[in-house]
Amino acid sequence: MSTAQVDPVGESPEHDLTVDELAARVGVTVRNVRAYSARGLLPPPRMVGRTGYYGREHVARLLLVREMLAEGYSLAMIERTLSSAPPTASSATLALHRALLAPWLPPEPEITTGAELAARAGVPEQPEVVDQLVELGLVERLGDGRLRVLDPALLMAGLQVVGLGVPPAALIAAQTQVNQHVAAIARTYVQMFVDTGWRAFVDAGAPREGLEEILATVTRLQPVAAQAVLAAFRTEMATEVAAAVEAALSQLEAE
Repeated sequence: MSTAQVDPVGESPEHDLTVDELAARVGVTVRNVRAYSARGLLPPPRMVGRTGYYGREHVARLLLVREMLAEGYSLAMIERTLSSAPPTASSATLALHRALLAPWLPPEPEITTGAELAARAGVPEQPEVVDQLVELGLVERLGDGRLRVLDPALLMAGLQVVGLGVPPAALIAAQTQVNQHVAAIARTYVQMFVDTGWRAFVDAGAPREGLEEILATVTRLQPVAAQAVLAAFRTEMATEVAAAVEAALSQLEAE
C-alpha cells in the first residue's frame, strides 16, 4: 500500500492517485477498484508508463458506486445507471444523474437461453427470432448459448402475446413499430419536463433546496405519464377494434 497521504473523503485531491491511494481514499479494496473498472464503472486512468493515475472524477464515481451498493443496488443496475453519465462528472452531478435516472430503469436483467425462451413461449426454438431480439436491443448474447434479457417485463408481455397464437416474427415486427412510437411519446414528456420544471431549476442556479422538488417531480412523472398513455391507448384501441370489426362484418355481408 502506498504511503502517500490520503485526503479526507469529500475534499478535492490536488494530485493524481495511484490505485492503492484511490482505494484507500474511498474506503474500498484495490481488488474492488479493478473489478469496477473491468465493468466500465470507472473511466480509464491516466497512464504514465505502466502506472495508472486516478483523479477526482474516479473518486466521485467510486463514492457513488459504494453508496448504491449499500442501498442494495446490484452492479448490473449501477452499470446501467452510470452508462450514460459524463465520464468526468463531479460527485454532485453523478448523484443528480443517478437520482433522475433511477425511477426509469427497467427491472434487473434476466439470464436465459434461446431454448428456454422458446419453451416459455410454447413454440419451437428459432435462432432467427433471437437474432431479431438482439437487433432490437432487447437481448444480449453472453456466449455459451446464454442470453441476457434487458427488460424481463417486456419479455413476459411478449411471451403472453405469443401464447395467444401470434407468431413471434409478427410480434417482433409489430414491436419494432411500437418502439418507434413509444420513443416519440417519451421525448414529448421529457421535453415537457425540461421546458418547465427543469429549465426553471437550472435557470435558478440548481439550488440545493430545489433539488428535492425536482426529484419528486421526476419520480411522480413516470406513473402519471404511463397512466395518461394507457388511457389514450385504450381509447384508440377501442376505435381501431370497432373499425376493424365493422370492416370485417361489411365484407361478410358483401359475400
